[in-house]
Amino acid sequence: MDRAHWDYYRTLLAVLDTGSLSGAARRLGLTQPTVGRHIEALEVEAGQQLFTRSQRGLEPTDTARAMRHLAEAMAASADAIRRTASETRTTVAGSVRISASDVIAIEVLPEILAP
Repeated sequence: MDRAHWDYYRTLLAVLDTGSLSGAARRLGLTQPTVGRHIEALEVEAGQQLFTRSQRGLEPTDTARAMRHLAEAMAASADAIRRTASETRTTVAGSVRISASDVIAIEVLPEILAP
């Protein structure tokens, strides 16, 4: 594999947060074997283990902990891309109705709304 996919890093974050493959699978709506393959692919890419098994679940190695903030930055960037792409689809258009008393409607609103 030349490059790990964003989904693999998303999976890494879920495993770091939940401490298990099954917990990450539930959070992401994936199967446990798929989550395991994602982590395995990242380990191949990194050339080392990212988690060790313990009685409390999966314990992240120093490498996995160091990767967390970078994966979180990737998640933030992915969210920003998604928001930017959806902005053009959700352009607000249409009529706006304002309810106001006679005094406000005659004295205040025309100055505000004219520009």
